[in-house]
Amino acid sequence: MGAQIPTVAMLKEFRDFILKGNMLDLAVAVIIAAAFGKVITEFTAVLIKTITAFTPSTEVGAVYIGKVDIGPLINSLISLLIVGFALFIVVKAYTTAKKRFEAPAAAAAAATPEDVKLLTEIRDLLKAQQGKA
Repeated sequence: MGAQIPTVAMLKEFRDFILKGNMLDLAVAVIIAAAFGKVITEFTAVLIKTITAFTPSTEVGAVYIGKVDIGPLINSLISLLIVGFALFIVVKAYTTAKKRFEAPAAAAAAATPEDVKLLTEIRDLLKAQQGKA
């Protein structure tokens, strides 16, 4: 059986699937968790190095007594901030695009402007006066 060419219905279905938001929420959660996991790993490494700096044992990695390297922890924190900001931009663009797709429905339900309401009231009053005369 050959590859099936996507139809318009399939593309609309895919668009609806993408715009649900559940998939985006899951993707953001996985990416943030991965970045946060790196921060926790580096924090643990720094904590272990700090503990071994005050003990005679130096078996954990290449630790020098009295020197604790917190560079990797700072690196991972900066990476977490960058990843978080990049995801914020992606989610912001997603919500903007979603609002544009949903804009026609919202425009139909928009409130009537004040001048149109006033003209409608005047018309109704004129009709009521003509009915009395």
